[in-house]
Amino acid sequence: MGSRCEIRLYAAAEERAAAGARAAIADVQRLEAKYSRYRNDSATAEINRVAAAGGAIDVDEETATLLDYAATCHGQSEGLFDLTSGVLREAWGPERSALPDADTLERLLARVGWSKVRWQRPRLAFGASGMEIDFGGVVKEYAADRAAVICAEAGFRHGLVDLGGDIKIIGPHPDGAPWVVGIQHPRIADAVMATLDVSYGAVATSGDYERFFQIDGKRYCHILSPRTGMPVRGLAGVSVAAEECVVAGSATTIAMLMEDRGPAWLDEVGLPHVWMDQQLRVGGTYA
Repeated sequence: MGSRCEIRLYAAAEERAAAGARAAIADVQRLEAKYSRYRNDSATAEINRVAAAGGAIDVDEETATLLDYAATCHGQSEGLFDLTSGVLREAWGPERSALPDADTLERLLARVGWSKVRWQRPRLAFGASGMEIDFGGVVKEYAADRAAVICAEAGFRHGLVDLGGDIKIIGPHPDGAPWVVGIQHPRIADAVMATLDVSYGAVATSGDYERFFQIDGKRYCHILSPRTGMPVRGLAGVSVAAEECVVAGSATTIAMLMEDRGPAWLDEVGLPHVWMDQQLRVGGTYA
């Protein structure tokens, strides 16, 4: 998952909590292995070998569900939430010391676009060669939701799953007290932007402060626009609460992709949220 992950459970015996955690962790590891873009044996790698040739492939039910959800997000985000935009990373490697030139971005953008994909369960077909699918925008949050369900089905009523700051609540503390979730300040490492009391549901966060590019002393967000190929600007960080972590996570990503329009979009969606922009102004329902 590329980040610090933890599961917190209340149980009468430590071994019972450990067993519950092991089951949840095993499923998180299963999903990481299945959808990692860094493994040659993953489902993502299999899809992308077909995508590179502009071919077609039938996918399993779980993958189809993720693709259905991503297609919905694509429509609700005016095309900004796009699983095919991962190819843009070729212009934004970690060692990059200068901005990519316009020709490079233009060549990459020709390989980006959910509109170039034909998706009709269970068949995924690519209308252009050299494309890729990247499930990174949905799988971590989906994994948090699944891990919490596994714990709840095993009888746990109090606890949470935290996958790199994407949090799904299993239930409040045994005394009914909520979990206190601190939202990191995007510009001050040891400070919080806001604190949320959460007894159920999920909280997810996106921003430009954990993963970013530094070029000529300027910070560039790791989230790349599928329209321009450039890092998004506008919001420094945003957190959203929702019933499911996958919903909260996609909402934060869409808000970042919306740039200056992100706060207004969050207001329209109606999910509880807090944001900070590049001028360090704070807003949202938790502000």
